[in-house]
Amino acid sequence: MKKNATTKEALRTRRHARVRARVIGTPERPRLAVYKSNRFVSAQLIDDAAGRTIVSAHGREFGGSKLAQAAAVGKAVAERAAKANVTTAVFDRGGYAYAARVKALADAARDAGLAF
Repeated sequence: MKKNATTKEALRTRRHARVRARVIGTPERPRLAVYKSNRFVSAQLIDDAAGRTIVSAHGREFGGSKLAQAAAVGKAVAERAAKANVTTAVFDRGGYAYAARVKALADAARDAGLAF
């Protein structure tokens, strides 16, 4: 990445680096990382101490609109986390604005029982 990057992706990468400097996943409280593309949204619970993904979900698994997919991914991650005995997490929005799909995913995960 060049020093004065002004592309949308470069700016998002810089924001994500700022978020990641403060948000660290542990075995007790893994990091709920969100990634969104133009077509899909995905999320995974990551234990940064061990460097492994605990559970994940992707929008390809679900139909409907982008917003409905995001909500379904949030619900699925929370349900899979409960099966893996994870009840709390830290939220990593990935440099994206906390709005629309990111907010729908977070709200659905909270409603399904994941606390953050």
